[in-house]
Amino acid sequence: MMLWLRGLVQHRAWRLLATAAGVGLSVALVAAIGAFLTASKATMTARAVATVAVDWQVEVQPGGDPAAVLAAVRQTPGIGTALPVQFGRTTGFQATTAGSSQSTGPGVVLGLPKDYRAAFPGEVRQLTGRSDGVLLAQQTAANLHAAPGDTIRIGRPGLPAVSVTVDGVIDLPQADSLFQKVGAPPQSQPSAPPDNVVLLPADRFAQLMGPVAAVDPQAITTQVHAHRTAPLPHAPAAAYTAVVGAAHNLEAASAGSAVVGDNLAAALDAARSDAAYAQILFLCLGLPGAVLAALLTAAVAGSGAVRRRREQALLRVRGFGVRQVVVLAAVEAVLVGVVGGVLGVVAAAAVGRIAFGSTSFGAGASLFWFGIAFGAGLVIAGLTVLLPAVRDLRGSSVVAARRQVERTRSPLWMRLGLDVICLVVSLLVFRASSSNNYSLVLAPEGVPQISVSYWAFFGPALLWIGGALLLWRLAWLALAHGRGALTVLVRPLTGRLARTTAASMSRQRTPLVRSVVLLALAISFAVSTATFNATYRQQAEADAVLTNGADVTVTQSPGVVVGPSAGNALAAIPGVRRVEPLQHRLAYVGSDLQDFYGVRPDSIAASTALQDAYFVGGTAQALLQKLSQRPDSILVSDETVKDFQLSPGDLIRLRLQDSRTKRFKTVAFHYAGIVKEFPTAPRDSFFVANAAYVAKATGSDAIGSFLLDTGGSNQAAVAAAVRAKLGDSAKVTDLTQVRAQVGSSLTSVDLAGLTRFELAFAVLIAAGAGGLVLALGLAERRRTFAIATVLGARRAQLRGLVLSEALAVTVGGLIGGALVAWGLSGMLIKVLTGVFDPPPSTAAVPWPYLSATLVVAVAAIAVGALASAQRSTRPAVEELREL
Repeated sequence: MMLWLRGLVQHRAWRLLATAAGVGLSVALVAAIGAFLTASKATMTARAVATVAVDWQVEVQPGGDPAAVLAAVRQTPGIGTALPVQFGRTTGFQATTAGSSQSTGPGVVLGLPKDYRAAFPGEVRQLTGRSDGVLLAQQTAANLHAAPGDTIRIGRPGLPAVSVTVDGVIDLPQADSLFQKVGAPPQSQPSAPPDNVVLLPADRFAQLMGPVAAVDPQAITTQVHAHRTAPLPHAPAAAYTAVVGAAHNLEAASAGSAVVGDNLAAALDAARSDAAYAQILFLCLGLPGAVLAALLTAAVAGSGAVRRRREQALLRVRGFGVRQVVVLAAVEAVLVGVVGGVLGVVAAAAVGRIAFGSTSFGAGASLFWFGIAFGAGLVIAGLTVLLPAVRDLRGSSVVAARRQVERTRSPLWMRLGLDVICLVVSLLVFRASSSNNYSLVLAPEGVPQISVSYWAFFGPALLWIGGALLLWRLAWLALAHGRGALTVLVRPLTGRLARTTAASMSRQRTPLVRSVVLLALAISFAVSTATFNATYRQQAEADAVLTNGADVTVTQSPGVVVGPSAGNALAAIPGVRRVEPLQHRLAYVGSDLQDFYGVRPDSIAASTALQDAYFVGGTAQALLQKLSQRPDSILVSDETVKDFQLSPGDLIRLRLQDSRTKRFKTVAFHYAGIVKEFPTAPRDSFFVANAAYVAKATGSDAIGSFLLDTGGSNQAAVAAAVRAKLGDSAKVTDLTQVRAQVGSSLTSVDLAGLTRFELAFAVLIAAGAGGLVLALGLAERRRTFAIATVLGARRAQLRGLVLSEALAVTVGGLIGGALVAWGLSGMLIKVLTGVFDPPPSTAAVPWPYLSATLVVAVAAIAVGALASAQRSTRPAVEELREL
């Protein structure tokens, strides 16, 4: 056994190393993608948790004892901090400043304990004044025209109003969750948090608002705000289940006296569907690559099949039994598997270190996936090295194994038409999975289990398989029945040896077709992966632009009124190329209050990114042109169109606030199209209309924000200059800030390092499929070239024979790969629409990478062919002596 192993290493070292490299590629890809998947899930969980200011808002129910509920929360395992917070309903606020009086509608007064802001730092953000005492929310301060030092009056239900002195102005970044209706389903939650809010110290709240409880008990409620410190599972779905279970346990223990508002579970609920998509990406991007690397390994091992059968026959002639020969083949398989597994694990660890700064890809999950990948490498080695040897031993005799020329028969799948079946089923699955009502990942709110429709991936998978099999059929038929055409095509390279070359290519069509199909699969994998990644990056950037609005966005503070002319000062700031004013109002449609945006249709597209996918009923340019040509046109959200059964041209009467009377007035619009996404707009319902028409109808051209175009560069520097100029009068954000904050947790996961690895892997596969497999196949035919030389073939003719086969592989593989990649890329992007936020209107094609892949693949084929051609010119006697 050791003698056989030593002989393999001495005489077949390069072939063994090539086979091990194929195994290593599979191991590296599975290990890297798997470890990244686990790390991504952990990152999603951590980021979801980090966005929550208060994990639990436990509301004391009527008749419940606040002290008992507070004690129960503090005794709950995993609770680090729990503080009582009181909410008081007011009839409104009043203030007299600068000789004028302002009043507001009903509002809310909060009573906070002394150490609340230290315990929950993300809940309250200081703007001006002191951080303790009587604090006004920013919107309330704007409504009352109040500042620190001013006196306001708080209206109390059933009691006289009380006066307090304002100590500071604050912002409530998570007001939506803070003022939620605890225990109510999502559809029953308030559409917006209260505009008028005052924060009081707990003792001051008890003094001023405590007496209200005796008059109107429903006006005062108590919550316990809690922060959990219990460790959570890495996966968002598992963490969600754990948090929800703990909340239910507390509710059961409180015997109905408390209801938990689970903000932490709500954040994890959104992240768990993103984690499911990350798992899907693993299947789409990792599994095909691993399969392709395994096929490459099989092709490398199979290129020496004839030699292996002859060697096995020789061993059996010399007295080795079948079991002994199998043992020797198993030793070779183990050697290849172990070497390839070690190479793959080392490569995956290097990828983690280079791309993510850690061999564990940012999480301690690498050991598990490295073990899985190493085991997969041993399996691949067994399937590609040991299994063919066993099959040859059982399926052929010694005489058959020594035969030099074998009869070629079409595979069974060709006779059954498996390629056509796969393509037809692929199209049927794709049609079903790409329908409008289809959802790849279903994560109902409040339900622990996530449903992933994995069957949808049969569409792309069967397209890939069916395309490869169809290409095999076409290439097989072309080589088997196209000798005449082949003779004409290769004559410029082989001269009088053209008919012999065509006959040789026809007889050797199995290895040639294998090389063509492998190259096509590698090209299709590279193109589809690169296109998907480029489209993913494109849409992640589009998501950031949608959220921020432009490179730099200036949002006016509440109460600040400026017109479009204020943009002139912003345009003068160095680095600003264009300034676009954007109106932001609120409008009533029926009883529903929605965001309303007034735009300049002729110039808005020049300052921000508007994709056709954001609109329905026309392209972005066409619908904006409608707003320009007919000023009373309006673009409406899809939800509103369905709710009110609108048809193009329908009259819509909205109520907008008139700046002169401060009352809402009816303004007529005509429905022109659907807008699904728009810069700075919310994700649900909103309107987009002509700003000039809105200004005329309401008597005000007040601007809500300015969109600044910097040409995609120096965004942070321009934003800093704008802040220095405007001070606290406006909020300034730029894309560099927003990129790390917006989108789903899947979008925010850094795929750059993994993408580089995948694309480099695809290039290696393409080079190996083209050059390595071709070169090894030609190396096995040195005997044929030596005999041709003895019979009078010249060196130029032999070189032409080799180059003819290389050219056939190149042309067939590239054309077939391009066609499969075209269909596969479109199908993947359509099936994985939920991964993209927003969905793309067109795929992004990374031409530089595709050009580089093409150059590398062609160069690898050329090098392999030229090396084989050079070897074929060695003296025939020397070659025959070695063989």
